[in-house]
Amino acid sequence: MKTTTQSNPTELHTTIKLGIDAHAKWFYVARQLDGATPQPVQKMTLDGLLRFVAKQQRLAREVFTCYEAGAFGYHLHRKLAAMGVTNYVVQPQDWDERGKGVKNDRLDAMALCQRLDRFTRGNRKAFSLVRVPSEDEERDRAFTRQRQQIVRERQRLQAMGRSLLSSHGIHVTGKWWTGKTWKLIGEEAPKWVIERLKVLTRLIEPMEAEEKAMTEAIQEKGAERQIPRGVGPLSFEVLRREVGDWSRFTNRRQVSSYTGLCPREHSSGGKRRGGSVSKKGNPRVRAMLAEMVWRMMRWQPDYHGLKKWMPVVADPARSAAARKKAVVAIARQLAVDLWRLFTGQTTADKLGLIYLPDPA
Repeated sequence: MKTTTQSNPTELHTTIKLGIDAHAKWFYVARQLDGATPQPVQKMTLDGLLRFVAKQQRLAREVFTCYEAGAFGYHLHRKLAAMGVTNYVVQPQDWDERGKGVKNDRLDAMALCQRLDRFTRGNRKAFSLVRVPSEDEERDRAFTRQRQQIVRERQRLQAMGRSLLSSHGIHVTGKWWTGKTWKLIGEEAPKWVIERLKVLTRLIEPMEAEEKAMTEAIQEKGAERQIPRGVGPLSFEVLRREVGDWSRFTNRRQVSSYTGLCPREHSSGGKRRGGSVSKKGNPRVRAMLAEMVWRMMRWQPDYHGLKKWMPVVADPARSAAARKKAVVAIARQLAVDLWRLFTGQTTADKLGLIYLPDPA
């Protein structure tokens, strides 16, 4: 009786690599057996993909997969990991290396498969990996992000009301739907305008209540930890949930890159030209760091990062652009110092930071 490939380990492939271009309903998959040329791309559903991956596990000793991070989260990664597959979530990029100007799902899947082959062979710069948060980290981060979305939606509705009033010569600020401002609007605005504003009010008020409850919950969690003076439990907790695990960074360059506060550079030959910050990192972390810097100017005057740049920030003769650059530099330094602090490489005293008393 002839022995099949599946029952004889000596006939198994060493590795099978699958490059997956993920979409809401369809997945485009390119397969490479060992070091051979990648095979034509196949289109399949999620269930079909999982069955296909299970089949590859019976054909090879190791199965590697990868797909781009994006709106579909990490559920596919967790399904593949549960099956015993080594999956990588990679940073999205333009896979058109030769600049042909042609992009489609099949080409992206093929490019991912080829990059995965290079990565598994030792070229760790074939693509950039995205850290997959734990389910608890993802849940906590989703909570703070949802609060931010509610805040923005409330602000958008408020702006709609102000715009409607402005078109009738009534200029208001703040919460126009409460107190003396609303009373003034009732006296000056046409009746039909008030009816339209009441529609907005019915949307704003429950959102405001939900935002308040979520803010209090985040602040309560933040107050359980020892935080620097003046930073605030809300900002500190949002930053903590966005970063997740500080120990995932191995050097200060990785920290700066994650914040997106590194300067751009365009150099060639003997010419070197720098630019503004890249803004390629986490925008929420970047915003929290800048907010912390402005607060620390008042509450943390001994912080070593501030001492270096305060002559620029505090000098009214300096331009707004120069002061902004100084704040960016302080924020970048603060991110590195927080990484060093939370990974035990330094202490708050050495950084000149004053911590609030331990709540415990």
